[in-house]
Parts: sequence; structure tokens; C-alpha cells
Amino acid sequence: MQEYEEEDFLCLRLSISSDSDCERKRNETPTLSDSISSDGSFEEERKILSLFQMRDQMLNLHRKRGREDHPEESDVDGNGLRLVHLLLVAATSVDENNPGAALESLRGIYRSASLAGDSVQRVAAYFADGLFARLLTRGSPFGDAVARGPARDEAFLSYAELYKVSPLYQMAHFTANEAILEAFDKHDRANPNPRVLHVIDFEVSYGFQWPSLMQSLSERTNVARRILLKITGYGSCPEQLQETQARLTSFAQCFQNLVFEFTGVVRGLNLAKPKIKKGEILVANLSFHLSTLKNYSEISDTLNYLKSIRPAIVVLVEQEGSRKTHNFLSRFTESLHYFAAIFDSLDDCLPLESAERLRIEKNHLGIEIKHVMNYDIDDDDNNNDSLRFQSLETWKKRMESNGFRGVRHSPNAVMQAKLLLKMRSHYAGTHLEGENGGFRVFERDDGRALSLGWQEKLLITASSWCCV
Repeated sequence: MQEYEEEDFLCLRLSISSDSDCERKRNETPTLSDSISSDGSFEEERKILSLFQMRDQMLNLHRKRGREDHPEESDVDGNGLRLVHLLLVAATSVDENNPGAALESLRGIYRSASLAGDSVQRVAAYFADGLFARLLTRGSPFGDAVARGPARDEAFLSYAELYKVSPLYQMAHFTANEAILEAFDKHDRANPNPRVLHVIDFEVSYGFQWPSLMQSLSERTNVARRILLKITGYGSCPEQLQETQARLTSFAQCFQNLVFEFTGVVRGLNLAKPKIKKGEILVANLSFHLSTLKNYSEISDTLNYLKSIRPAIVVLVEQEGSRKTHNFLSRFTESLHYFAAIFDSLDDCLPLESAERLRIEKNHLGIEIKHVMNYDIDDDDNNNDSLRFQSLETWKKRMESNGFRGVRHSPNAVMQAKLLLKMRSHYAGTHLEGENGGFRVFERDDGRALSLGWQEKLLITASSWCCV
């Protein structure tokens, strides 16, 4: 096996394509003439323009980091409580269809929030944007400006940086991979056929989960008895699938005792079923997938398909929460607690003034916040009753009702997760597990699930399942 530096591995040797076909064009800043609606409601548009200008000033505050620009920051706790109060008032006004009161509360938030402030000020700024976007008409100049997302290369960079510095996604991916490896070892010993591991990844995204699996597989074999790793990866963007294939193929070339094949499948209205050959050790990866489906019927269809092909193991990774789809205020409150914990956890990974942190918050976490605030009105399909970030208990009922039973995680998986946290708590120092700890690993459901939490707030849960 070729030698490589740890830093190269952590970065996953991922390069950013500078000529991406999916590059988004930037919209021009809307003018006052753009904001006047056809029915002449100038006063309401004037208020929106004023709020937009205040928001624009807030977004540029990170260029002026002197404390003289933020006299209110001297009372961090008081300012934080006031921001949370204003957010809840604004969300209640939005939920009650009272835009005037909501706009007034948002003015107070934009006046005190800051992208360069403490974690409370930062998360407040992005939740204010989510509420502002919900008030604005889709397709309007202001609506497009507030909802505008990053370019593809910016989104990729921010995700890669978060993956590198925080255990948020790494812990879940490594835990899922450990379950896959243990299932592979068990079936490989009893399988006289050539060693083939076929992973069906229903949400392959950038493919960051798989380099560590490749490394672990390479340590289990030699050149004389190579392992064939096949990944069938589903995604929504053909260009991203091609980039993921190139990235993973390049990484796999580091291992002479590993053969790698990747098949990208563009997700359509119907599930395109992959080709499965006899003798393959089949596993299914449901990392961050089921929560993206439109309704319970689609979830059941996916699980019924898995039951029909009977994989050796099904790994399920989802964000932890109880965000009800059709109750906006409940979803807002739960999401605020969830993302506040994530923003707070970044203090353990990067300093406040870090450029990487600003990119992570703006181009990844901020976009997620806007989406969770507004996906019910952004989706053209009104039949959207998906689970969307539910608790382990909810997913457990769903899996069991569809013919799956939980599999206990091995002591090695638990030890690996805890070791990762020690490696990643490098900025603020390692926290001991306890009442005031930082990142923590929680063993749940009698060892059948592992959750990553920040202090007492559960963030992401990994569990493993097999067919009954």
C-alpha cells in the first residue's frame, strides 16, 4: 500500500473543479424600482427595502471586526437572550401570518446579530434570513437575493472544511463503515466466491464516506487476493456524480490490493435498481437519505426494495430531532436548538475569526437552516409529509414495521467513535464526558445505536439493521 500523509487522508485528497458546469450565476442587488409590486403596495415594499438594507449592513460587518462597531457585545449573555427572544417572536408572527410584526422583530435581530460575533449572534443571523425568506415572494428580487445559495465549488469547499475539522459527519460515517466491515468479514469467511463488496449508497453526495472504507479493506487483504469494491451511488446532479466518481477512483488507486468500480445513478421518479451479481456481499447505505423522501410511501417503497434484495447489513444515519413537517413553530424551535448546538460546537474546532469557519457557516450550515425553515413552501409538491429529522425512536418504529431488526454495535465501533472525538477536540482542548463536556458519544437502544451529541444535545445517530 502506498504511503500517504495523515493530512492528505483527512482532506480525502479531494480537489475542486474550477470549471464546474453547475456554477451558479450571481444575481444583481435589487433596486427600489424592482421592489414595487404591481398592485402599488409601496409602503410594504419600503419596509422590506429598509430591512434588506439593514440585513446588507449586517452581512458586511465581518469586514469591520473592531468591538467599537458592536457595543452591545459587551453583554454577551444579555444580548444572546434578547436575540433568542426576538427570533421566537418573529417566528410566532410568521406562523400567525402577521408580516408587520415579523418585520419589526427582524429589524431588531439584524441590528444585533453579526456573522463575526459569538455563536449566538451568528446562528441568529442565519435564522433571521430563513424567516425573511419565508416572508418574501419566491421569484421576487428580494426573495432571490435572500435565498441565494453558494456556487457549487463554494458548497463543496465548505462541506470539505467542516468534514475535516469537526466529528459531526465523520463519526457517523466511520461508525457506519465499521458495521459494513464487520458484515463483510462475517460473510467473507463463509463465501468461497471471489471477494466482492457491493455498496448501494442511496445518497452518495461527495462520496466522503468511502475513502476510510477503502483504507480498511486494503488492510484486510493482499495483492494475491484482491477485494473488489463496487459502489452504486445515487444522486440528483449528473455533474456531481461524475466528480464523485473521479474523486473516489483517484483515491482507490492508492491501494494496489483493491479493485474499485463506481456506477453513478441519477435519481428519477422511480428507483432505478442496480445490477446485483451472485456471490456479491451486498450492503445498503442509507446515510442522510430517508429524511429527504417526500412521504411515508416513498420510505416504505425503499425499505421494501431492500427487503427484497436482502443485504447483509443496512446502515442508517440521520440527524437527530423532532421537527414536525406541518407545524412551522415547532420545527423552528427544535431547529434553533439543534443548529445553536452545532454553531456552539464549532468553538471546539475553529477560532471565531477563522475564514474557514465563516465559509462553513455561510455556505453549508446557513443554507441548511434556510432549507429547513422553508422546504414546505419551496417544494412544488404539496404531498410532503416526510419525517424530516426525527428521533431514533421514530426511525426504529419505521424500520421494525418494515421487517428489519437492529444490530448491536461492536465494542470496537464504540471505541473508534470515542477516539475520533479525542482527535478532533484540538482547538478548545479535550473535554471529559460529563455534565459540561463538549462532543460526546451516546450508546442508545441497548447498544444498537450510537449518537454524537454536543453536551446533552443529540446531533446525529448511526444505527445498523438486518432483514428479519
